[in-house]
Amino acid sequence: MRRVWISLSGLTAGIALALLAGCQTVRTTEPGVVGVDRQQRMLISREEMDRGSAEAYQKIIQDAQKKGALNRNAAHVERVRRIVARLTPVTAAFRADAPRWRWEVNVLTSDEINAWCMAGGKVAVYTGLIDKLKITDDELAAVMGHEIAHALREHSREQASREAGQNMIISLGSALLGAPEVGQQVAQLATDVLFNRPHSRDDETEADRIGVELAARAGYDPRAAVSLWQKMGAQGGATPPQWLSTHPSPQTRTRDLQDYAQRVLPLYQAAVKR
Repeated sequence: MRRVWISLSGLTAGIALALLAGCQTVRTTEPGVVGVDRQQRMLISREEMDRGSAEAYQKIIQDAQKKGALNRNAAHVERVRRIVARLTPVTAAFRADAPRWRWEVNVLTSDEINAWCMAGGKVAVYTGLIDKLKITDDELAAVMGHEIAHALREHSREQASREAGQNMIISLGSALLGAPEVGQQVAQLATDVLFNRPHSRDDETEADRIGVELAARAGYDPRAAVSLWQKMGAQGGATPPQWLSTHPSPQTRTRDLQDYAQRVLPLYQAAVKR
């Protein structure tokens, strides 16, 4: 039995190495003043991700329109689009191609405190974010800078690539080794907690740092990111421990934002003088 285990494990490892070889190591963004320069491994192409995001975005927008929840408040729509319009040109500091993306910006009527930017610049802001937080323009720029940063860094593509590779390896390993379903579930949980979640926290930190630089370059006070996340924290209840969360702890996030907001403050000061 030991020989069979070694043989099958070696085969699984060999296939895992083949998958890794098929990954493309990319540098999605320039480091900027904040110095985000981690290289990423991609198994899924950018074209696939952009196409999937565009299709998903159109479905969300069409569904919202049918429900009468699309762009109902003209003032909200004008405000959000104006802020995003100031942020998009400065994305060139991180990606030369980003200002030329087919940007779309819409506001969805929902009590949820949320906003996101899909691959290729597909943006949505929920009215709950604006109304419940009594959000300022500087704070809204911090939100949108953060979400746009996820798109610039292609975090969704990276996560999809990672999960695709892991699922292939786990499924193959379970089949070869005869692991029962419960064993596969444990393996998936261990992979999620030990691998995916720390990477998700890394993604959030990268988006925070790039977000404050985007806001500063666009002439929005980067220090507003601190008050924004404090407001968001006040809306939530008990939070899970940092090691079991996809986001940094509030204390860690606040310290990091304070530090990086100060680093990009000269960019903000220069922008407001122009």
